[in-house]
Amino acid sequence: MLLQINQTNIGYDKTLISNVNTHLNLGEVCLLIGNNGVGKTTLIKSILHQNSLLKGEILINNKNVTKLSVKEIAENVAVVFSKSIIPQNYTVEDLISLGKYIYYPFYFELREKDKQEVKKIIEELNLNEYKDTLLKNLSDGNLQKAFIGRALTQNSPIIILDEPTTHLDEKNKLIILKTLRKLAKEQNKLILFSSHDWRLAKEFADKMWYVKDTQLYSGIVEDVLIQHDELTNAALFQINDKFVAPQISAPRVHKEMLYSLLQKNFQKDLSHLNFDFQNRFWMISYNNSEQQCESFEEIVKFIKKLH
Repeated sequence: MLLQINQTNIGYDKTLISNVNTHLNLGEVCLLIGNNGVGKTTLIKSILHQNSLLKGEILINNKNVTKLSVKEIAENVAVVFSKSIIPQNYTVEDLISLGKYIYYPFYFELREKDKQEVKKIIEELNLNEYKDTLLKNLSDGNLQKAFIGRALTQNSPIIILDEPTTHLDEKNKLIILKTLRKLAKEQNKLILFSSHDWRLAKEFADKMWYVKDTQLYSGIVEDVLIQHDELTNAALFQINDKFVAPQISAPRVHKEMLYSLLQKNFQKDLSHLNFDFQNRFWMISYNNSEQQCESFEEIVKFIKKLH
C-alpha cells in the first residue's frame, strides 16, 4: 500500500470527513467525488501535509507525511490544483519542464533525456502547436493540460489532480483521462483525481472515494456506485416538485434522457405509465393498453393527448 489513511479526521476548526480508513496501491486510478464543500480539496491538502490532521495519520510508502520534508513529498507526490498561479512569462514548454526542478540545482538546463521526455508529454497532450505560447495567452483547457504536463514530468509515483477536467471539452477530457490511466498501468503510477462526474469513474477509475455526510466511502468503483443510488439515479437533478416519475426500463443514457424530457414538460403524476425501450422503440404501457413511439417528440405528443 503506497498511500494509507488510518483512523483520520480531516478538517480545519471542525471535522469535514471523520474516521477515514482507506488505502491505494501503485497502478490504481481512484476518483474522489462529492459535493462542493464536503472536504475533497482539504483531503488532498492533508495528504500533502499542507493541512494538519485533527486525528489519525496518513502514510506514504509507510512513512508518516508529518515526518517527510517538502522535497520528499514532492519526490513522492505530483499535484495539480484546479486554481494554480500562472507564471505570466512562461511558455507551455517552460512550465512542463519545471516538473524536473526537484532533480536539479536552483538554476538548471535540462539533460537531453529530460528534454525528450518533455517533448513526448507535450505530444501526448496535443500541445505541440502551443509549446512556445505564453501561458497567459492560452485557453483555460490548454492551460489546464499544461499544468497536468508539469505534474507528469515530475515522475513521482503518486499524481493527485484536483478537478483536472473542469475546463476541458469532451475531446481534451478524454485525452487527459486516457493519458492518466495509461500512466497508471504502464508506468505503475498511483493516480488520484477529483471530479463531480461519477461517469468518469465507470470508464477510467479502478477505485472510488465518495465523500457524503462527513463519511468517506471507498472501494472498487462498481461496488461504491451500486451502494449509493443517488450517484446513478436519473432523478439526481429534481427541478419539478409536482412531477412524479413513471417506471422506465432502458439503457442508462436513454433513461436519463427520457427522465429529463418528462420532468421538463409535465408537472403531473406519471407513475401510472410504464416505459420500456425495445429495438429503437419506446413501448408505453397504460391502463391495459400499449403505445409505440419512435422518438422523444412522439412521446411528448402522445402524453399531451393522453392527459
